[in-house]
Order: sequence, then C-alpha cells, then structure tokens
Amino acid sequence: MSTLAERHRRFHDLHQSGCFVIPNPWDIGSARMMAAAGAVALATTSAGFAFTLGRPDMGRVTREEALKHAEDIVRATPLPVSGDFENGFADAPEDVAETIRLAAEVGLSGCSIEDTRMVEGNPAYDLDIAVERIRAAADAARSLGRPFVLCARADGVMNGVYDLNEAIRRIQAFERAGADLLYVPVPPGAEELRRVVRSVAKPVNALPAGPLRKLTVRQFAEMGVRRISLGSLIARVTHAAIAAQMEAIVRDGSFANLSAAASGDTINAILAAGSGGDGS
Repeated sequence: MSTLAERHRRFHDLHQSGCFVIPNPWDIGSARMMAAAGAVALATTSAGFAFTLGRPDMGRVTREEALKHAEDIVRATPLPVSGDFENGFADAPEDVAETIRLAAEVGLSGCSIEDTRMVEGNPAYDLDIAVERIRAAADAARSLGRPFVLCARADGVMNGVYDLNEAIRRIQAFERAGADLLYVPVPPGAEELRRVVRSVAKPVNALPAGPLRKLTVRQFAEMGVRRISLGSLIARVTHAAIAAQMEAIVRDGSFANLSAAASGDTINAILAAGSGGDGS
C-alpha cells in the first residue's frame, strides 16, 4: 500500500515529463475499475459526481459534498487523485485558498480551479480577479509543505465567452501567478492546441473532446501535451448506455441488448484488482 506522501510525489513527477492519461471516476466502483485497467492517477469529475446525485452539471454540488466525494475516491485505490473543484466553490481569493487547504486535508494530490463564475450563462471572472484567485490558490498550495499540483483552467473558449487569444492571455497570467498546470478546455482544433502548448512553459492539460477526439495519446504527446484528462466523458458514455438500454426495454419490450452485460464474476475480479485499502 502506497502512503499518501508517496502518491503526492508520484503525481508531481508524472507532470515533469512525457504524457499520461488521467481518467475521471464518479464513484468508488468506477475508480477501482479504472485503477485495475492500468490508470496511473485519477481525477474526480464535477459533472459525473453531480449526475450520481441526480443533479445537472455546473455549480450544483457543495464544497462539503465534493470534499467528501474526493476523500472516498482517495481511499478507493492506491493511486494519486486530483479534484475537479469547479471555481473553488467561492468567488473571493481567500475562500479559494481555503478550498485548496481543505482539498489537501482529504488527501488530494492536486486540484483544478476554473475562471468561470457559477451563475447562469457561465460568465468568466474579470482577468484581474481570476488571476488573484489563482495566486491565492497557488500560495495555499505552496504553504502545504508537500507536492500539490494546481491546475488553472481558462474555460471561456469552451463556454463561448471569450476567444483563444484571451484564453492564452489568461493562462500566461495564471502561470505567472504560480499555477503548476494550465488548461484550455476544447480549443477549436489541433493547431489551436499547439498554440496553447507553445504559449506557456508549464505543463498543459488537454481534453479529447470535440475535434480533438480524433487524436491519439501519441499525437497529444507529440504536440507537447503533458496530461490528458477525460472529464465527464466516460461518465456520459455510461449514462448513454443506460438510456439506450432503457429505451429498448420500454419502447420495444426487448431485453436482447442486455446480452452485452459483463458477468458478476468479471466485475468482482476487476473491483478487487483495483482496490487499494484505506489510503493511509
């Protein structure tokens, strides 16, 4: 069993060279399945977790709920875990800093903070306050006395509230403010992602969504991407399967598609393989 200190160091080291995939479980079972499949680290998904609570994505989960969920994922496997913590569950920089301290207390090896205000339309914080929020988060992370990978996200391209030039301006400012990892979700294409990578010296995270879904891990790596996160993609694939199965059953009265189900023994073996004890 790896100690938390070993996990934190391993997570830091993963970001120093090469390119790795960090999948996003939404519960203990999916975390253990991903660990058994060979994942080297995990990250929570705010959307995926919200779905398990029967809620829509974006600002519908409290900080307390997200922290408890993150702690469950940390304890589920021996892998390092990063938290998807939306806007840090706060507007004020000092409150975002408190979220970082609480994230560390539950055993997370890092977390991501967005520049999105959690209100209707998903507007972005003004640049100055967005930078102050990341600076406060970075200061809190550095004060921990152990590795903690802070990912600063510029979500305005994905949300349609600013263009790529503004996103690059923001991640450059976030880098200067102390972020360890920069992230512009869903740029328009591969060339735009290359621009993002070239614009900063710190590692860059990418999401294989939209036009980037056609890229392979090798192609992301060749662009200089250091980390590939999956966000809510696998959770939504799972929900699509539930919807499709129920449609066939309710609409057609057919159970034929259920033949694709894995056996109980197979799932039991996967969960056992991915288990990591209590996370101490």
